[in-house]
Amino acid sequence: MADAGVSRELVAAVLGNDEAAARELVDKLYPLVVKLVRSHRPARTAEEDLCQMIFIKIMRKLSQYSGKAPFEHWVSRIAVNTCINQIQAEKVRPELREADLSEEQTMVVRNLAATTAELAPDHGFASRELVEHLMKALKPAERLVIELLYLQQRSVAEIRQITGWGGALIKVRAFRARQKMKQQLANLRTSETG
Repeated sequence: MADAGVSRELVAAVLGNDEAAARELVDKLYPLVVKLVRSHRPARTAEEDLCQMIFIKIMRKLSQYSGKAPFEHWVSRIAVNTCINQIQAEKVRPELREADLSEEQTMVVRNLAATTAELAPDHGFASRELVEHLMKALKPAERLVIELLYLQQRSVAEIRQITGWGGALIKVRAFRARQKMKQQLANLRTSETG
């Protein structure tokens, strides 16, 4: 869409309910929109779903385009704002679904659901990734405590020096974080058996 005149003509045609022009506009904008989505996409939203949401917003707001800025900038702003809004929506309701997991991580969850035995050695990397997925639902302070206490094997005294938090606060945050992670894992197990 290098030629701004073509953009104005297409916009005018789309506003005149020209379906062919609407398809052409979407075709011309798609590379820009998909590039923005790929660089700003939230973890749980599919790329195509987000692109579709953006194009719906563009078509609904097309009459608001004033022409003061290049059309691509206006479209970019809608795309980025839609991605940011979706990221914020996912932060409000952090959840982990089986569809978010890799095949190896799904196997780890199935193994954990089926047996109390230790994980097979070949699932070590997948289990580490699973823990990282489970940690995404935690608040930043809770993630930090889990990372330092369990993954880096630091003592409570070391964590106190690093963070400045009291020992009781560290233990409470670690407990709450573990409970949240257990709940996430239980939800995955339930979706696996359900």
